[in-house]
Amino acid sequence: MSNKKTAEEMIKCAGPIECALLPKLLHVTEAAAIAASYQIGRGDKHYADQVSVEAMRRTLNTLDMKGIIKIGEGERDEAPMLYIGEKVGTWKGDLEVDIAVDPLEGTNLAANGTPGAISVMAMAERGGLFHGPDIYMDKIVVGPQVVRYEKTHPKERIDLDAPVLHNLQIVARALNRNIDELVVVILDRPRHEAKINEIRASGARVNLITDGDLMPGVATAIRGSGVHVVMGAGGSGEAVLTAAAIKILGGKILARLVLPSVANGKSEEAIAKEKAEKMPRLEKMGITEKNMNDVLDTNKLVPGEDVIFSATGVTPGSLLRGVNLFGEGDSRVHSLTMGSSGVVKFTDTIYIHDKEATPLRFV
Repeated sequence: MSNKKTAEEMIKCAGPIECALLPKLLHVTEAAAIAASYQIGRGDKHYADQVSVEAMRRTLNTLDMKGIIKIGEGERDEAPMLYIGEKVGTWKGDLEVDIAVDPLEGTNLAANGTPGAISVMAMAERGGLFHGPDIYMDKIVVGPQVVRYEKTHPKERIDLDAPVLHNLQIVARALNRNIDELVVVILDRPRHEAKINEIRASGARVNLITDGDLMPGVATAIRGSGVHVVMGAGGSGEAVLTAAAIKILGGKILARLVLPSVANGKSEEAIAKEKAEKMPRLEKMGITEKNMNDVLDTNKLVPGEDVIFSATGVTPGSLLRGVNLFGEGDSRVHSLTMGSSGVVKFTDTIYIHDKEATPLRFV
């Protein structure tokens, strides 16, 4: 009886971006994470972000590709590097890629030495990533079991505009659980007070986090992670990065752009002021007040077919360990990489300059 060649078949399905760039993408997030790790607990989130941005950009610019930043550190006049629209890579070869980056997702977490900070990025073919502005996205993220349930129960679908209870009932049925066994991750923000109350009223459990809801979003698609749903408004860039991983893992995200002033319930005057400041830029991206309320699903956020994703832990988290520093620049890092072929890797990398002085050892 012959064995199924699952691994061989999946490897053959990998696209040119995954084949050529995914191994190198790992090096990019590792470099950014290691740079940031030297600033863990030092209280300066801006400098921690700066050194990770610089390390990521240096490493990106060694790759033979024609890269354009679609999700970055902000607009060109707001960020000195890795800004939206910046060209990166050597611009040699035939690979044209759009890129989403967050060199240090969870700057406060790193500065305070608390869990959950990562370095993360995604790539896809040209036009394969949503060109998102630096505002918020309200979202809901669920795993592949919910997607499969929706296919067999077409009248029961996750809905961004539905009451919390409606969505949690669907997730509970999809996972064959009671609602009171579900864990919903949401950012601890005043804007989420009503939603948090709804979640608790449904019987589900709330996991409040101070920052960094990207990896919890990814965790919804990993059985045994203890995260079943992610809800709430956060950065649009983080939503696109989450969507890249969720698409590969077979999960689902629904999102909608929202101005921070609107999400945070500011006054009409404050909302009008923000609209005046930001709508001209948004309109250049094709986003108007009319279509801003459109619901964006996984494929609208990440339409690409050759998508790659890499995340490296900076401080310890539920999925990734933090960077260990050994002195003299030596380090150990833990990363998650994946591509559209479906191949997912957890990678434990050790960087040691002098093997005689610091030999490898089992821990």
